[in-house]
Amino acid sequence: MVRLFILDLILGSSFLLFTCQSPTKEIQEPPKEFEPMGEDRIAKSIIDSVTSVDTLTLDTVHRDEREITDSLALLEKRLEGQGLVDVQELSPDIKISLKYATSDNFLEEDVYYGLRKCYLQPVVAEMLAKAQEILRKLHPQVSLLVFDGVRPQSVQFRMWNLVKGTDQQNYVAEPNRGSLHNFGAAVDLGLHHRDTGVLDMGTSYDYFGALAQPRYEGKFLESGELSLPQVENRRLLRTVMNRAGFTGILNEWWHFNAFPKEEIRERFEIVR
Repeated sequence: MVRLFILDLILGSSFLLFTCQSPTKEIQEPPKEFEPMGEDRIAKSIIDSVTSVDTLTLDTVHRDEREITDSLALLEKRLEGQGLVDVQELSPDIKISLKYATSDNFLEEDVYYGLRKCYLQPVVAEMLAKAQEILRKLHPQVSLLVFDGVRPQSVQFRMWNLVKGTDQQNYVAEPNRGSLHNFGAAVDLGLHHRDTGVLDMGTSYDYFGALAQPRYEGKFLESGELSLPQVENRRLLRTVMNRAGFTGILNEWWHFNAFPKEEIRERFEIVR
């Protein structure tokens, strides 16, 4: 009876190997021809198989972590080599939460290899540090919170390839001409309160709808779709950024350019 049960177990396992898909190459290969084996050999075969898969999984994870770490180090070195600076070196009080360095974005993918620093052109970083200083004088418990800074053209290509041919294509600039982020002269940001966290702006970052557009704030305030505190938070952000020399845009409350578009393209090289 024991041998029959074991035989059934082996045949059932073989059937599963034929019908189930697995991410590892070893399990995708056709199983070897069935060979009856004793109980000791069956137990050892199961242990060896589990050990092999676990080891492969751990090796894959460690390799992926090494590749990500190496890619991140290369990215930072490349940005610094092109003359960009980490804004927190000028103003440590600025908070950094790069959305595209996580999967918490509309792409649902980390395209920055876990980058934790915001890099900008030196003059732009100085302007942002000035905006932080202005904000702290107005509200000592509030800091700028950066969602995106420079976006290398190589990353722009990665983003473009993810959205090309989809409904999201309109939200990503074509990489050959590039976004102003690709020049290190634009920044996306919100506000962070020391005690209560991220200040409510009425929508999340990268919300693709009219509610995120500053040009409609009066209408949505009147209709009750935006509250007065939400609009006041946006106005505070615009006030400190404008005083530091930045200009906002009509369709995203979070986006600010350091200079006019054509000046940026003439003044700076695109960041690769």
